Amino acid sequence: MSPASHLPDSPSGPIAPSLAPSLALSGGCVPGHVGVQPAYTLHGGGAGEMPILLAVPHAGRAYPEGLLADLRESAQASVRLEDRFVDILACGVAEATGVDLLLAHAPRAMIDLNRAPEDVDWGMVERMPGGGVSGGSRGSLSPRARSGLGLIPRRLPGIGELWRRSLRREEVEARIAQVHAPYHAALAQRLAEIRARWGVALLVDLHSMPPLQARPGQGVAEIVIGDRFGASCHGAVIAATFAHFARCGRAAAHNRPYAGGYVLDRHAAPRRGIHALQVEIDRTCYLDPKMRTPSAGVDVLVEQLAGLVRAQAAAVMELARPRGTEDGGEGWPLAAQ
Repeated sequence: MSPASHLPDSPSGPIAPSLAPSLALSGGCVPGHVGVQPAYTLHGGGAGEMPILLAVPHAGRAYPEGLLADLRESAQASVRLEDRFVDILACGVAEATGVDLLLAHAPRAMIDLNRAPEDVDWGMVERMPGGGVSGGSRGSLSPRARSGLGLIPRRLPGIGELWRRSLRREEVEARIAQVHAPYHAALAQRLAEIRARWGVALLVDLHSMPPLQARPGQGVAEIVIGDRFGASCHGAVIAATFAHFARCGRAAAHNRPYAGGYVLDRHAAPRRGIHALQVEIDRTCYLDPKMRTPSAGVDVLVEQLAGLVRAQAAAVMELARPRGTEDGGEGWPLAAQ
């Protein structure tokens, strides 16, 4: 069956990947969801066939009814906030290659897993008795929170304010404790396990983006590779990534306009053998023209992404510490270059 077959178009519709359930580990929970809805599922059981963890933080569609009721223009806003159906690409790659896969189920509208817990726009939160702000001040907001796309998204162009009401502080704290913290703990633990097994680990943080605007005299990139301007991943892995997309005929850009965010800042540690990069994919490569439902491009892209992780695995294995060396920066000569 094609990975694109029988996919719902509703924002809350789940997609059950055909990955071995015996090797899946779920954790956290989505606040307000009817029944038990894990915040994430980690596939692979640490027995991946290469030293790569594929992660998808923005494709969750487990929307509690209360969240949708509070969300203005919920049908439009949810689609624009999601990395729409990029999880089906990731599931196809995991099936084809055997890489470990971390899927978030909580929607980005609820909490953005690529933001720091401090990236809260406290203007969204009810004021405490006496007029004080419950967690911080407007002047102390991070740039990401001021942009409207902080830990909990507040605004989108063309829609404006996303929420019909202010949040309570305990709601923000519950989302951090039940979704954000468990997801990042699982991510960190699996990267440590991969590194312990292979001597090196690579995190591929998979996202999708609206089509980029063409610039005069320049082509339009379908792929953007982010490595925090060289800070999160060895150059040899980045070079292998660009070489693969060139072979596929995909135009790729480097760090602009997306260099990676909190996930890479928190988890990348190249000097300790943990490398991380972000891959942004133009949604028109695998969705219909309205960017709502999967297209025939899914199968082509899955095949190309499977080839990508194989190429990345070969490159990152060259960085593995020599047998018999002690852990630490001095044992990773290539990773420190």
